[in-house]
Amino acid sequence: MALVEITPQEYDVEIDIVYATDRNFTGAPIYSRPACYLHRDAADCLKKAVAMARRHGKRIRILDAFRPQEAQRALWNHTPNPDFIANPDLGSPHGRGVAIDLTLLDANGKELDMGAGFDEMHIRSYHGADGLSKDAEANRLLLLGIMVSAGFEYYSHEWWHYQLPNARSNYPLFSDSSLPQSMMK
Repeated sequence: MALVEITPQEYDVEIDIVYATDRNFTGAPIYSRPACYLHRDAADCLKKAVAMARRHGKRIRILDAFRPQEAQRALWNHTPNPDFIANPDLGSPHGRGVAIDLTLLDANGKELDMGAGFDEMHIRSYHGADGLSKDAEANRLLLLGIMVSAGFEYYSHEWWHYQLPNARSNYPLFSDSSLPQSMMK
């Protein structure tokens, strides 16, 4: 299978799959199981990112990764905002297993200030947003440098979202049935 499970033990990351909780913009769990999968190619890039973050005394917390098409449809049906949510009819890089939503943690396991929350649908979430504190801007730039150096590209509207280049043309879409155990309700 092209999708591999990302575990804290194997990848030295913290995993907090927000869409398996009510701590997301819908206010309700989208996934019934908080699993974390990536395409093999993205998983290789993640390992590079983890090593770079570690050299800077930081760790990675994954907030979302592979997102089944069924989940993409549920998010779109709740909030059809193309600036922040990919239209499921076009497919999402998350649905291909090559996108990851994440943040950085300090040596004590505390999330770094990024100037806006995960999935905050506001212009302050954009890369290069004005009005951020120097610390938040520096933290975003560190995350950006790590992820781009590891082989990902960024999405300009979301400081937390990174994906492999040419995702839509190079990788197929996957559904929940592609997984060894369902993530959906």
